[in-house]
Amino acid sequence: MAHERRGNDRIVVVGARENNLKNVTVEIPRDQLIVITGLSGSGKSSLAFDTIYAEGQRRYVESLSAYARQFLGQMDKPDVDHIDGLSPAVSIDQKSSSKNPRSTVGTVTEIYDYLRILFARVGTPYCINGHGPIERQSTDQIVDVAQSLPEGTRMQILAPVVRGRKGEFKSVLQDISKAGYVRVRVDGEMYEVTDEIPMDRYKQHTIEVIVDRIVVKEGIERRLSDSIEAALKMGSGLVTLSLDFKEGAEIPARVVQLLEQQAESDAASDSGSAVDILFSEAYSCPVCGYSLPELEPRLFSFNSPFGACPECTGLGTKTEFDPELITPDDSKPLRDGAILPFVYKSGEVKDWWPEMLDAVGKAVGFDAKLQVREIPPEGMHAVWYGLEEPITVVMKYSRTERSFKTEWKGVLASLRKRYDETESEWVKGDLEQYMATKPCPVCHGKRLKPEALSVKVAGRDMSEVTSMAIEDALGYFQGMAAQLSTRQLAIGERAVKEVLERLRFLQDVGLGYLTLDRNARTLAGGEAQRIRLATQIGSGLMGCLYILDEPSIGLHQRDNRKLIETLKRLRDIGNTVLVVEHDEETMLEADHILELGPGAGEHGGHIVAEGTVAEFLKSDALTAQYLNGTREIEIPKERRAPKTPSPV
Repeated sequence: MAHERRGNDRIVVVGARENNLKNVTVEIPRDQLIVITGLSGSGKSSLAFDTIYAEGQRRYVESLSAYARQFLGQMDKPDVDHIDGLSPAVSIDQKSSSKNPRSTVGTVTEIYDYLRILFARVGTPYCINGHGPIERQSTDQIVDVAQSLPEGTRMQILAPVVRGRKGEFKSVLQDISKAGYVRVRVDGEMYEVTDEIPMDRYKQHTIEVIVDRIVVKEGIERRLSDSIEAALKMGSGLVTLSLDFKEGAEIPARVVQLLEQQAESDAASDSGSAVDILFSEAYSCPVCGYSLPELEPRLFSFNSPFGACPECTGLGTKTEFDPELITPDDSKPLRDGAILPFVYKSGEVKDWWPEMLDAVGKAVGFDAKLQVREIPPEGMHAVWYGLEEPITVVMKYSRTERSFKTEWKGVLASLRKRYDETESEWVKGDLEQYMATKPCPVCHGKRLKPEALSVKVAGRDMSEVTSMAIEDALGYFQGMAAQLSTRQLAIGERAVKEVLERLRFLQDVGLGYLTLDRNARTLAGGEAQRIRLATQIGSGLMGCLYILDEPSIGLHQRDNRKLIETLKRLRDIGNTVLVVEHDEETMLEADHILELGPGAGEHGGHIVAEGTVAEFLKSDALTAQYLNGTREIEIPKERRAPKTPSPV
């Protein structure tokens, strides 16, 4: 019975033989901060990760259903007789948090999710044409635009009931039929509601109900108003006017402006000979009429097609062929080897290209035999990006010559076409040496559409918030209450609270210098580990076993105290924290210390000493001798001089 009681407050490991562990038996107190130390290779990680954590994970997986286990794979039992008193285990090691190019500090810590909700519910949209905040659009304004159309314009009034969602939507079509409507437009195609409409449940679809079809003329004002109101009701505040203008009709300036603006934001689209304009009861610029759809969290996600910049698909960067890499030596003649992808390994220029470049030069007004540095900028622009008019290429053979006209789309377009169409990995690899990753020319690295970036909270858009350092973002959110209305505060209070808590956790582990848009792939091992540590604290879990691998690595000594306080906070809410560590300050703050050794490799794998800090310091373990001052590393009396003098 005594052993069973002890098992309730201790993790008991019996006969651990994983890697170089020598049949280790040890009792580790629960709900405390435990440090495992010792020489590199002495067996610290074998005990902490390969034995204790591995067994905790294996038991967790075995507790799941057989259906769930088939997706997780079989986990081997570590080489240990048995472990008692084990809690659900969470490993926080130094591996990179994510290899996904879309992952950022904000998405990994889930702060970005709360920001999306905050901007969607509290944000104020601004006109992208600089006309200030945009207000909600009234039904009368939509009717006014429709009435201003030239007489004879054929118009369909459509209610978007499904926009870019996956599914078959059979019940939606049934509801449309019950409401008395006959026709729908699905993904741009017209159907009767009773038709068999092909819809792949795994693809995104758009379904629009055709509420009315009208030819613009006098006396339709009442019908037009009723139809638009019905469409707005069915479309949850959205209505699409599909317009088919008479040939030669004079289109009002207001409508032309709407078409141009919405074409840029993908709100308007071509449907055969007709043009669609999307209107929303939600937001409309009173000056230019620019209309925004209802603000949703997905509008602010660069991982969603509804929010991502269409040019870079939300990556913020584009990998394109770089003229500087294609022509590194500008002293070479353009037609004779300056463009490296057009040159064989032997040094001979590939067929056709010299003659093509001659033709470009003749069309623009320069000699392709000139060195690249001697060709005027407008000439090289034509070489890289092409010409609108066809060029005349003259091919000379031994006795004859032949000329023909062809389009010239430019060197960059030719290389991109070859790269996209080839199935050869060798060809792709060869062409990639001429490519460079640069900020997206459209969003300039901000990842989001202009519509998303036009929405601001407390004077800043989403990109401006995520580009701030964490310590600066803390001040921004702490001072947000003074800049929001009472209604905005009531709506966004919970989201702001969650963001502030997570920002404080990141600040407490010494990461206040990071920005929320920092790519997760660029984080050092210690940074990624502390981010995961801050995320775990934010989760508020209790009764877990957290195992960390040298979290102080890469951390400035002045921030070490913050990290230790964070570990203690994790312990104080009811968790066991097991840390593999060499840091002196962390060891002295521990509740319990274990040292493995006495040597490394086959000479290690034994428990050299263990106990509270006071008990450990009384032992003759090597680490204890350095901690209590019995042994120390002397400061050299003479230091080696550098081979090269300092530049400063």
